[in-house]
Amino acid sequence: MKIAVLGTGLMGAPIAANLAAAGHDVRVWNRTRAKAEPLAEKGATVADTPAQAVEGVEIVLTMLNDGTTVTAAMQDAAPSLPHDAVWIQASTVGISATEDHIALARSLGLEFVDAPVLGSVKPAAEGNLVVLASGAPELRERVQPIFDVIGARTMWVGEAGASSRLKLVANSWVLALTAAVGEAVSLAEASGLDPKLFLEAVSGGATDCAYLQMKGNAIIERSFPPSFTVQNALKDALLVNEAAVRANVHLDVAQASSARLNRVVTKGHGDEDMAASYYASFE
Repeated sequence: MKIAVLGTGLMGAPIAANLAAAGHDVRVWNRTRAKAEPLAEKGATVADTPAQAVEGVEIVLTMLNDGTTVTAAMQDAAPSLPHDAVWIQASTVGISATEDHIALARSLGLEFVDAPVLGSVKPAAEGNLVVLASGAPELRERVQPIFDVIGARTMWVGEAGASSRLKLVANSWVLALTAAVGEAVSLAEASGLDPKLFLEAVSGGATDCAYLQMKGNAIIERSFPPSFTVQNALKDALLVNEAAVRANVHLDVAQASSARLNRVVTKGHGDEDMAASYYASFE
């Protein structure tokens, strides 16, 4: 298949590489071209503009930072978009932006599949993401070969937009876990304890999980290479809180997570892994 991947950052680059490795004709574009150029060695064609990337393709996959950036890229691509193409929108952009993208796809004559993913850099590189997909049932057969390459599992959850809502639910859980790990480790350290005692104490029990052990050890080692950055986590936390307002529910933990992440960004850790939100526990 001829596929354009717009956005080759931490997630988009391994997704594009896996699609090229699977034999697809992949065109890539990124606002910072230098981030896209390594993909040429992996079989992708690097384009200078979104319009150049999408010319003659069957699938357009967007994996960009936020809804505004996605919209701008697709508007730039518009003059060259084939009218029978399918737009797979895989970025996490929230409910309002997804509604805007559904309308934009309609205005451009494109079929639209809402498909945010669960997972970070390592699962993306391994093709082990979980794809949360929603859209018209007749589109499933066309896009499933893409999802089979980039993900270990695809969940179809209804009409376009449903999967973006589900992604925010999942992200609210991840944000809560991340905040709780950082607080527990910081409390252990400030109490004069080796924080590894905490990880050992819960190991194998009902309150243990792989995420706790992974992020807990990263915090203890002060090792924060980004799988998902603090800045992006803050963006998602704000989207979760926006969804809560729309749904008329009170999410105290999500609000607190936003405040913690914002403090860490102001401390200069925005480009580190979201586990660096640990630093919010200290003045």
